[in-house]
Amino acid sequence: MPTSLPSRPVIGILHPGAMGAAIGSALKARAGAVIWADAGRSHATAKRAELADLVAVPDVAELAARSDVIVSICPPAAAREVAQQVAAGLAGRTDRPIYLEANAVAPDTVRAIAELLGDRAQVCDGAVIGPPAWQHGTTVLWLSGPGARTVADLFDGTPFEARTLDGLGTASGLKACFALQSKALPTLWLALEEAAARFGVGDALREELTRTGVEYSAALAGARERAVTKGWRWAGEMEEAAEAFAAVGVPDGFSRAAAELYRRAADRR
Repeated sequence: MPTSLPSRPVIGILHPGAMGAAIGSALKARAGAVIWADAGRSHATAKRAELADLVAVPDVAELAARSDVIVSICPPAAAREVAQQVAAGLAGRTDRPIYLEANAVAPDTVRAIAELLGDRAQVCDGAVIGPPAWQHGTTVLWLSGPGARTVADLFDGTPFEARTLDGLGTASGLKACFALQSKALPTLWLALEEAAARFGVGDALREELTRTGVEYSAALAGARERAVTKGWRWAGEMEEAAEAFAAVGVPDGFSRAAAELYRRAADRR
């Protein structure tokens, strides 16, 4: 059933990290207000929200009570907890806001969140592919399931190019597949480095790879940098991707190995 929104909906962002702040800023032109929940958030989060000109409300319960559209964009491992907080905040409402589950989670996680929210919200599956978008041409937001077309219309003309797919969970399935090459594949270099060091053949491996035309040093340096800065977040995304593959009978070991390597990198920070 098509979902209707007020002409100037209130949009809640949980939470304004780098991506959430960019999404909130992009939606300001279409919204009556873009709000975020201040309780328990860091100074860095508050600063990002301030720079994006988002309006603070005291907590998730207040945000859930006021929003026509709620955007969950947080570390994947926190997606269910955020949904539980929203479910509690929606307990007194009679209308159904749209809940955009925009985290890098497995399709089954999206469906579990939809079941958790039940009739209290209409869950739309979302997958962001690209960096936080402050200009056109960098980032696509894939949407599927209930309300996908309505949410896509909200993003019309923003730096986030919205595209739709059929069926709740398909956007997250696409994200899991994309993440295998964008986040799991680079950890191959981390595994090679660690194994070569333990075998005592690090210099020989570097020599052989260079001799055969592989840009090992550059690839390894890039993988290290990404692992150190993003490993704490990407470990959870790789676990969700593994769950997605396992659910459709595809070997999930690539993503689980990547998750472990990212956890190790994060622990060494």
